[in-house]
Amino acid sequence: MYPETLRLIEEKMQDGVFPGTVLRFIEGEKEETKVLGSAQIEPTMIAMQEEMLFDVASLTKVVCTTTVMLKLKEAGKLSWDQTLHELLPEFQNETITLRHLLTHTSDIQTYIPNRDQLNAEELRKAYLTLQPGDQLGKTVKYTDAGTILLGFLIEAIYHKDVVDVFKEEVLQSLDMTDSRFLPQPPYDNIVPTQKLADGTILKGLTHDPKARILASHAGNAGLFTNMKDLSKFAKMYLNLGRVSDIIYLHDKTVQELLYDQTPTGKGRRSIGWDLKFSPLDQAPLLFHTGYTGTFLLLDVVKKSAFIFLSNRVHTEDHRVSYVSHRDEILTCYLNERAKNYQK
Repeated sequence: MYPETLRLIEEKMQDGVFPGTVLRFIEGEKEETKVLGSAQIEPTMIAMQEEMLFDVASLTKVVCTTTVMLKLKEAGKLSWDQTLHELLPEFQNETITLRHLLTHTSDIQTYIPNRDQLNAEELRKAYLTLQPGDQLGKTVKYTDAGTILLGFLIEAIYHKDVVDVFKEEVLQSLDMTDSRFLPQPPYDNIVPTQKLADGTILKGLTHDPKARILASHAGNAGLFTNMKDLSKFAKMYLNLGRVSDIIYLHDKTVQELLYDQTPTGKGRRSIGWDLKFSPLDQAPLLFHTGYTGTFLLLDVVKKSAFIFLSNRVHTEDHRVSYVSHRDEILTCYLNERAKNYQK
């Protein structure tokens, strides 16, 4: 389906950009899946398998947090231009809106002293005191703080731990039966991530340190999932919110995501999603990444998707170089896609 992109991905893997990957191309009713390389290289080598679970890091933001927020808006429980303080009075700032948080335009100043030494309750209290800078609503600056705060809001609305809400409202509703939060041992079917300074290799434990501390209260990361389940999520979007004959999200809700939702209308971000623009497409593509080496690219109009799961932080994190390689893969895919559609 995409031989040039596959060739480039295999070259990157051979060059050590990531030990292994599970990837899938979706074009309407057609799918192509590839399983390449190793799931684990230390302490022992384990071959990659399609059903393995990945710590997908910030894909949690769009799969779970954004999805729940969209459903709450559909239910009339909130609007994007309400302030977080109005809905969650514990949050001290009275100017940051849900739109700011969901489009990364809050300019929230995220420094928390000794952050990784705090316990979950101390970290929660610290996030509730954060304030915006002077670029509120003006510029896009990606941060985890927005979805962490939205996780606290979801808990206040549902009166449940946020991961329990995610399980009920997303994983169970979309039949994502393999997916997990806070998985329990044994971790045999989980792809490991980074090797910490003390020699510990994270496997079955969330890679993001903030989500690791917040545990069941984390809205920014913590989802462990696989290709089968992520494909179910992607297809819900490609079907404009429908799952078989059930309306999970209204088609209008999905279609509105294809527009820039930043306060200025020029930030190239939608509610929860990044927007990728291509000359080929009538509307932008929905895009999001996960720090651990994952991304999801959806074309709602043409009903196509590129789902990429890798273990690029195993065992070392070389983020800057990886981002360059990832963008090269995306460019190759978009160019090859354009050629395919022009045939």
